[in-house]
Amino acid sequence: MSARRPWAWPLVPVYRAVLAVKDALRGEPKQLQWPVVSVGSLSAGGAGKTPVVIALAQMLKARGWSVDVLSRGYGRNGSGMDLVEGADTVRFGDEPVLIAQRAEVPVWVGADRFEAGVKAESQTAEIADGAKYGGPSRAAQHDGEKLTSPSQNYVHLLDDGLQHRQLARAVDVVLVTAQDLDDALLPAGNLREPLTALHSADFVAVREEEIESIVKRLKPLLREGTLIWTVRRKLRFPAPLFVFSAGLRPVAFCAIARPEGFAAMLKEAGCGIVDTIFFRDHHAYDMVDIARVLELAKELKATGFVTTEKDAVKLTAAMRERLETLGSVMVAALDVEFVFPERVARELEARISSK
Repeated sequence: MSARRPWAWPLVPVYRAVLAVKDALRGEPKQLQWPVVSVGSLSAGGAGKTPVVIALAQMLKARGWSVDVLSRGYGRNGSGMDLVEGADTVRFGDEPVLIAQRAEVPVWVGADRFEAGVKAESQTAEIADGAKYGGPSRAAQHDGEKLTSPSQNYVHLLDDGLQHRQLARAVDVVLVTAQDLDDALLPAGNLREPLTALHSADFVAVREEEIESIVKRLKPLLREGTLIWTVRRKLRFPAPLFVFSAGLRPVAFCAIARPEGFAAMLKEAGCGIVDTIFFRDHHAYDMVDIARVLELAKELKATGFVTTEKDAVKLTAAMRERLETLGSVMVAALDVEFVFPERVARELEARISSK
């Protein structure tokens, strides 16, 4: 087990005690009408939850499910509960905006995910009721009765939900990386939960390139019946020049939890980045940041820039215009697919239906 911050080892027992107190004080989880599929991780960022949420939303939608996503909207300046509309990352958060754009499903943001789910179900019921009766909603007259079509399958995806146990879930999907298995609890490491938390997982998602190295270590941590999914990650570059869309010598910049992984994937794909600038996860860019990136690119005689989708949604038109005085801004999209998608779909639907 390794520590990112060795000086914080004495504080780990304190953090562990806080977790125990929170668990002891937590009441019964609140139950929504529709099943909840939680997608979470042990670590504080960087496990790849957002691409997996997008992949599951697209998969379920393609199989006839009505899907929405409930998200905390980490880093947002907005308050209360919101349905993501448009690309205002300040109001909604960068990840909810990205999910809404890529998955094309409703995304609700708010600290209270139960209330967000209630609102989502209520709105869907009103729409269904209006279509059924040809007039305004009669939801208030039914007081809790489901007004949605009985032939329709509905599901909530709970983004970053492993630690949000206030909300009952039908299925827990937990992402695990090799780094997690060697990490320590906060604040010495990056784990929000001990490895024993994997005992609550229905499914564990592991990256294809890591599956052989960690599966033997992983299985003893899982309860009987927990299944392992393998996910394949790949970067997608814009046509027609693809990996060369920002020239042969781009500067990479991003504000994600594990930026070294992004840089490594770029190099593996043949993108000849000349340098990288990393900002803290969820960082909100301003023109000072853009000037810093541009200055480095000029010093290195770079041909353009490459960044992630999560970062691109935070760039204003003025920021892009400033960067493009030097060269193109290429957005490398991270796509996640399941190695055995049909099996994943069957297993997930069976587990949802059994709850």
